Formats: sequence, C-alpha cells, structure tokens
Amino acid sequence: MSIATRGLQFREPLIFEVSSPGRTGHSLPASCVEASGDVALPAGLLRQDAPAWPEVSELEAVRHFVRLSQQNYGIDVGFFPLGSCTMKYNPKVNEDVARLPGFADLHPLAPTSWTQGALELYATLERYLAEITGFSAVSLQPAAGAHGEFTGLRLIREHLITTQGTPRAKVLVPDTAHGTNPATCKMNGYATVPIASADNGLVRPEDVAAVMSDDVAAIMITNPNTLGLFESQIKEIADIVHAGGGMVYCDGANMNALLGRGRPGDMGVDVMHLNLHKTFSTPHGGGGPGSGPVCVNDALEPYLPVPRVVRGADGAWTVDFDRPATIGRVKAFFGNFGMHVRAYTYIRELGREGLLDVSGMAVLNANYLRVKLGKTYNVVQDRVCMHEVVLNDKHQRRDAGVDTRDIAKAIIDQGFHPPTTFFPICVHNAIMIEPTETESKDTLDAFIEAMETIDRDARANPDGLRQAPLKPIVGRLDETRAVRQPVLRWSPKAG
Repeated sequence: MSIATRGLQFREPLIFEVSSPGRTGHSLPASCVEASGDVALPAGLLRQDAPAWPEVSELEAVRHFVRLSQQNYGIDVGFFPLGSCTMKYNPKVNEDVARLPGFADLHPLAPTSWTQGALELYATLERYLAEITGFSAVSLQPAAGAHGEFTGLRLIREHLITTQGTPRAKVLVPDTAHGTNPATCKMNGYATVPIASADNGLVRPEDVAAVMSDDVAAIMITNPNTLGLFESQIKEIADIVHAGGGMVYCDGANMNALLGRGRPGDMGVDVMHLNLHKTFSTPHGGGGPGSGPVCVNDALEPYLPVPRVVRGADGAWTVDFDRPATIGRVKAFFGNFGMHVRAYTYIRELGREGLLDVSGMAVLNANYLRVKLGKTYNVVQDRVCMHEVVLNDKHQRRDAGVDTRDIAKAIIDQGFHPPTTFFPICVHNAIMIEPTETESKDTLDAFIEAMETIDRDARANPDGLRQAPLKPIVGRLDETRAVRQPVLRWSPKAG
C-alpha cells in the first residue's frame, strides 16, 4: 500500500505482499506423527491443501503488527470526544487488579468452595450498583448496553404476562432516546411508538399521556437524554405510564452525569441498564468486552437471570438456580467477569466522594465546551447541559458551505478523534461532544482551538477543507461505496 500520495516518502507493504515461499519466523522440531490414512476424523473434515498464510520472518510480522498499533487511535493516545459513548480513561490499577491470578486464572466451572472471593466481589458489586442507582437488585450477567436493554425489556414482558396475562404490544420511545431502543423493542416483539421532544429538548408529560393506552407495555426513556439534558419531568412521566399499567425503562448509558447526585430508582423508574464500560471505566469498544448490568425494583427482581449469587445458610457464597419466575440465562456463566473486577476496583478506589466528583467534573467539562465552542458553532440547546453538548454546522454551512462531515474529517488533521456526528437524529447535522471527567482543561483548550481553526479554514479555503483529512495514511473514504460494496478481505491484485 503506497502512501507517498499522503505526503509521506516511504511505502508500507502489506504482510501478504512481503510473503516469500519457505520464509518462516519459527523453528519447530519435525512432527513425530507419521502421515497415515488411518485417521479418526472423517475425510470430509480433513484439509486437502495447506492454508494460504503469508510466509514471513518474525521481524516482518512484528513490524507489521507494531505499525498497525501505531496507526490506531485510542483513549491512551488522545482525547476521544465521542458523545454518548463516554470514552473515558480506564485507570491502570483497574487492569492490575483484573489481572491478579486469583481472578484472571479462575475457571467459571470451579467449585464454589474455590471461588468465594470472586463470588463475594460479584455480590458486593451488585450491592454497590443498586445503592448508586436506587434499585433493590442487580444482575451483572448482560454483556453490553444493548444486551442490558434487551434483558430489561424482557423482564418487563415477563412481569406483564405474569401479572396481567398479556405482554401488551407497544413501547413508547422518545426521539431523544438512544438509537438501540427500537431494535430492543423489535427483538422483544414490541412495536415502537415515537414521541417527539418539545422545543426545549425534553419529553412533555402531556405527549406521553396522549399516546398511553392499555396496549402500551413501557416507555424507554434516556435520562439525561441524547441532547445532554436532564428530563426534569421524569417523575410525572413515570406516574402517567404506571397509571396506565405500564412500566418505565431508563437507558442508563448516561449515568456518568448522575453519579452521587440522582438515582433513577427514586424517580419512578422500574428498570435500567448500566454500561460498566462507560460510567465505571472498564475498557470500551475494541478494548472490551463490555458489560451492561440490569438494575430493577422489587416487582421485577423475581424475573432476573439465573444464577443468582447468594449467601448460604452456612455463611458461604453460593449460586442459586431455583428461581421459578426467572427469564433464564442471558449470558454464559456470570457475564464478563473481568469487567466486573475493573468496575469494582474503580468504585472502591474513588469511594462515595470520588464518584460525586466524577459527575461534577463531567458536567463542568461539558458546559465549558458549550460556552467556548458556542462562540463559533451553533449550540442546539444553549443552556446548562449535563455530561455532553450537542452542536451543529449551521453557521459553517451557511457561511462557507462546509458541513458536519467536513468538520469531523478535518478534526482528524488536528490530531483528535472526531466527535459523534449526525446523532441524535432529532438534530440536523449534529456534532455531539462528551469530554468526560478525565480530560484536563489543557486538553479541552487544545480541542477548542482545533475546532476554531477548522472554522477559520472553512471560511478561508472551503474547497481545501472538503478534502480533509490529509495527514492520516488513509484519506477521505467513499462512505456510500464502503457500505454498498464492502471489501472485507484482502486479495492479490490481478496481473
């Protein structure tokens, strides 16, 4: 792959291109197993030809993968302003504890007498999360946020079938909810009823009342919502849904703004999921796996997935499968236990006051960006926000013909990962930024300067900005073609 056209003067070959027959990076003794037709495996399962792996030396393989790692961008490299994704730094002490042999080497099928420490950590983390969110019980089993959503709505479904004889048919979803909510409804057999937010970016109780009926199972609301605003009438909305026989699901992905300051369980919410890889600083995305615990009130507790970790009559920790109303397993064993260890460490390291500081700094940083960037960009809801702020390209599009996509590409040339773009869907050409509590004022100031530079460049040379990014190895891609004609595997060039 030649990158001289990107302004660099060297060629970076793919590992397949440097392959040479007979070249190897290992030295192994000859096999002591003689080739024989007397093999236990069926003939149809035996490979007839050697796999077409590249034949390279150890040095070439090492250089290839080290190059790839250097080309990647991650939270350990720089600021990740993705809104709603909460790409916060994972302290390395969390990693150290998760790698302790007693946790990392523990087999999930080991007898409970060997796993008392792990089971105690599991149960203690459930208790911490219940206290933080204001609920009575927690399951750590779901493996990600969307998985937690699915589990939470399935709990509501089972409860309605048991208590009302019907799962009902519809779920209310505001346009400021997270984008995975409609898919969660579909997977649980529900139709979605959209609710448009008001001009102030919030859901109005009267709009909920207008669509509430005896076939509505629940409302799935995100609070704070995807505009970065707190749904101040959440209790009134919950009362309306409860009066109609439905339940309230809260997407807890934005819990980073509420730690120590507000508990959804006290606001009329029946069930919510948390993202340990967002709020509680476990690895996110490619550094996963994630974890999406579900928090519930007393009414939904009997339906939680099994097994449940409980203390036996002898005082020892054990696992309980005898839960007649359970929805069953949603994940093998106990979920992604390594993420639980990291989240437990994070909570114990910070303590009650530290978690309070997390939400305070997250909100402060977001509002700092709102005020500073509001001098150049259009702030969609220009008032005090929570943990994230939403801008758009209104000024740049009007004055220079430069849009959100151009701005996002240009920020790469400034050394930052782009913010979330075109979400939430209720905002035209949205630019959603979440700084989290882990970024310093120096970093935020550098990001602000970069965004202001892009605005100046857009007005001075809009055609040039539309070519961004120019500095990375890979320039601007044809996104439409990438979706419609994806190339998912390498193949040699013809001729």
